[in-house]
Amino acid sequence: MKLILRNNKDPYFNIAAEEYFLKKNSEDIIMFWQNKPSVVIGKHQNTIAETNLDFINTHNIPVIRRISGGGTVYHDEGNINYTIISSSENTEKLVDFVQFTNPLIEFLKTMGLEALFQGKNNLTINGQKFSGNSAHVFKNRILNHGTILFNTNLNYLESAISSAGYNIVDKGVKSIRANVVNLIDLLPEQKSINEFKSRLVEFFVDYFKITSIEFISEKDLVEINKLVKSKYGLWEWNYGYSPTFTFNNKTDDGSISIEIKKGIIIAISIACNNQYDDILGKSIIGKRFEHSIILGELTKLKLNSSTTNTYVKLFGIIPQ
Repeated sequence: MKLILRNNKDPYFNIAAEEYFLKKNSEDIIMFWQNKPSVVIGKHQNTIAETNLDFINTHNIPVIRRISGGGTVYHDEGNINYTIISSSENTEKLVDFVQFTNPLIEFLKTMGLEALFQGKNNLTINGQKFSGNSAHVFKNRILNHGTILFNTNLNYLESAISSAGYNIVDKGVKSIRANVVNLIDLLPEQKSINEFKSRLVEFFVDYFKITSIEFISEKDLVEINKLVKSKYGLWEWNYGYSPTFTFNNKTDDGSISIEIKKGIIIAISIACNNQYDDILGKSIIGKRFEHSIILGELTKLKLNSSTTNTYVKLFGIIPQ
């Protein structure tokens, strides 16, 4: 097993790197990495249902879909991500979250913290979650990865991945919300994230008896960036891959029901008793369910501010 050091904090690159090393490499690998503020959703989730679009759009927070299952997480530079990719002949039990998370639990003991594995794939301390984990199997290889909340902006975390409360009907995997905590608030002795990460890496090197420590090669960089351009940087993957769903909303001025498939509006019903209901509905059929696109269509109609606000609220858009 070897350790690959990753200093790139671009979330598109980092999520793409995991698929690349899983599928285009045969070695057992451990990686630690951090992202700039971003939201990472599970493969089978509905991006619209799992995120607060207005918050992430206002704060320019990108959303990236990963290839593993599980729920939605918020990343920033106060969060440490860790990845273990390995191969096994026993393909019947590749996914074992207890075994995967045990090294982290053992490490935290050396830092004076008693962590527990709880639920399907979480690590907690005193009942509060600080790590969520997920996995993806490719042939005889397994990608395990998890988060470690060290000093994350929990206000942004809560706002970015909190549902806006609209009635969304779909068959996507739903995130299970939990009370979360930063490790920096629990450590007996105050430490910086760099010091914590350094000790974490040292522990894993010893635990797994790693003899090879490398940076990502130039060849790998090129291939990973190709994967970003062809998949992870695309709206079609991050939003359009969501399962078919229906968005319903009701206000004092009316109601709306929109059917969305692959991120595209395929049917819509607007009931505001307004002469523009039918015109607006027809104008956005075949368009992406994106707030900026819907606002663009409203602008084209040259409506008065009162009528515009009526539609804006129905579509779940917070007026800028």
